[in-house]
Amino acid sequence: MAAHHDKNPFHNEEDDQVNPFSNPSHYSHSRLSALPHEPANFDYGHRHPAIDVALDKEMNLQHKERELKTKEAEIRKREEEVKKKEEALARAGVFLDIENWPPFFPIIHHDIANEIPDYLHRMQYVAFATLLGLILCLVWNVISVSAASLKGRGIVIWFLAIIYLLVGVPGAYFLWYRPLYRACRKDSAFRFGWFFIFYMVHICFCIFAAVAPPIFRQGFSLPGILSALDAMSQSAILGILYFIGFGLFSAEALLSIWVFQRVYRFFRGTGKAAEAKSRAARGRAMAAAS
Repeated sequence: MAAHHDKNPFHNEEDDQVNPFSNPSHYSHSRLSALPHEPANFDYGHRHPAIDVALDKEMNLQHKERELKTKEAEIRKREEEVKKKEEALARAGVFLDIENWPPFFPIIHHDIANEIPDYLHRMQYVAFATLLGLILCLVWNVISVSAASLKGRGIVIWFLAIIYLLVGVPGAYFLWYRPLYRACRKDSAFRFGWFFIFYMVHICFCIFAAVAPPIFRQGFSLPGILSALDAMSQSAILGILYFIGFGLFSAEALLSIWVFQRVYRFFRGTGKAAEAKSRAARGRAMAAAS
């Protein structure tokens, strides 16, 4: 029995120390935990996210496109309704004076192409050119008089030139151009009469400025022919400035006379003169009766 407990003569204790599998107790109590179980997946991590995002974007774009088309249709419908209302008001003789000129800074209402009859377009455009021409003349007058003031002609003529500009431009628009525009648009005899009165004043002023008689401050507040000759004797540059002003006022006066003749011919040809006379007669009769 003792023979069964004897050691194996061929057993090597060093092998037990080197080989970890020789003793099951070395691995049966290992601290490493097993890896969790994962289901088999054969798409290699690709779950098609790019396709879903692309479809969502396409759907959003289509939805926005439909919304934009709907809004555009509503805007066009409203524009058509507004246009129909404006046309109805125009046929009834009511016009909406919406500021639309100049385009970069609208301050007045001006639409010859759509509001003035075709046969009056040329006359109205030339009348508008005389308004712009007057603005040019008065601005050039300020430049010329400023140069004369620096040459020793005094500061009074410069103040007069500024007054001509500040009073003349709005005065010309409100006193004769707008009455003519509205007279041609509404075919009003009364407004034609208002235009004739103040346009005659405009023509007389242009002729006076082109001559510049030495009535006040030797006429140097306006660049006429007489003041230009006087300025030429003092300075060649100053004389040239005044001669240019003389040419501008002369052209303005001639063009204004042409407009006056055309408007008067139209006024007489359409029978507005007789209508204006009858209205004046009725006014005098009512005044006498009262």
